[in-house]
Amino acid sequence: MVKLISALSMLLFSNIAVAQEGEWQQIFNGKDLEGWTIKFSGQEIDVNFLNTFRVEDDMMRVVYDNYETFDDAYAHIYYKEKLSHYRLKMEYRFTGTQTPESEVWNNRNSGVMFHSQSPQSMYFDQDFPASVEAQFLGGLSDGKERQTANICTPGTDFHINGKLYSEHCYRSTSKTYHGDQWVEVEIEVRGDEVIKHFVNGELVFEYEKTRIIPNEEDSAHFITEPLPLKDGYIALQAESHPIDFRNIMLMKLK
Repeated sequence: MVKLISALSMLLFSNIAVAQEGEWQQIFNGKDLEGWTIKFSGQEIDVNFLNTFRVEDDMMRVVYDNYETFDDAYAHIYYKEKLSHYRLKMEYRFTGTQTPESEVWNNRNSGVMFHSQSPQSMYFDQDFPASVEAQFLGGLSDGKERQTANICTPGTDFHINGKLYSEHCYRSTSKTYHGDQWVEVEIEVRGDEVIKHFVNGELVFEYEKTRIIPNEEDSAHFITEPLPLKDGYIALQAESHPIDFRNIMLMKLK
């Protein structure tokens, strides 16, 4: 009997350890946009302006074939759950050509926002949520390096080894990925303690102490001093260049 209790106890603690490690879960079902919320600048919540966001062939697609010009139709699609400690990974590929009359810097440019304000808290014509962005860039076949999984900071800043970084964007150490190839990106987020960006399994950026800062036009948060930014929503971007996402996976961490 004692041996049986001991064996059951070992099994119980083993199961707890596995649960604490976490498991990868699909958060995009490949069939529809259930669990996701759309917010375009200049549109009400859940208006899929010009059918930009689509689900085809198990992919979440950002498509601009109904546009004549871009007209600053910046958009984000938010996963339903507020998160703090987790790993998120996905594959993306840029396709086709950029939408006419969009910014030069948006060519083969997208990303995932995290520690983001909710779509409900954004003002009507807000272009970008206050958040941290893992920026996705594709090579332009112009002979120049163009890293991906960079960091951009709409309404935020961060630290590395105790030093404050407050410019809008910083390049990672990744390779440049040209053409329409699939690229896997993973971010590991542990509140504001440590955040890591990986590209195809390789660590390309690491930082900590993310903060939300005052007096930023992209922020609907009315604050008077920087505050630690430890949680928020994740959102995929639509910034004028067609892009596909697939295998969007989440692992919650203790």
